[in-house]
Amino acid sequence: MNFELRKWKKTDAESFFKYSNNTKIAKNMRDSFPSTLDDCRKTVESFSCNDETQQCCRAIIVNGEVAGSIALFLKNDVYCKSAEIAYWLGEPFWGRGIMSEAIKQLCWAAFEQYDIVRIFAEPYAQNIGSRKALEKAGFVLEGIMKKGVYKNGNFFDYCMYALVK
Repeated sequence: MNFELRKWKKTDAESFFKYSNNTKIAKNMRDSFPSTLDDCRKTVESFSCNDETQQCCRAIIVNGEVAGSIALFLKNDVYCKSAEIAYWLGEPFWGRGIMSEAIKQLCWAAFEQYDIVRIFAEPYAQNIGSRKALEKAGFVLEGIMKKGVYKNGNFFDYCMYALVK
């Protein structure tokens, strides 16, 4: 399936909300993930005004509309040569190879644009789709952090995946 990565526009908030407002997505995201239309507007506003010195945020466009998001966040201090990648994709687009290709594209661009040598992701262990997308994009599982996440009153394991330049 064809898709493109592009910079966010302030007008993307409704599409962001349309596809992100899904319990199957939210259960695999951090608690700070936008859950209301107003939250989505604030997030899209932040992404669209981003100067890209510390983060690179892209909308995933399928059939002319925002179908998901992918972002890279540069770390600091002793982690200054590392960046974390985060992403989500609307459920109608799952299983089509979009996310693994989007991860590849953003990582290649990030290694060129930023002075980093490592990109990591921390999907929850039960999020098999996310883990497969990372593995297809060349990420390697480095470990499983037992009970590393506390969400909705429950402990979950999460995985440490990395792609090293």
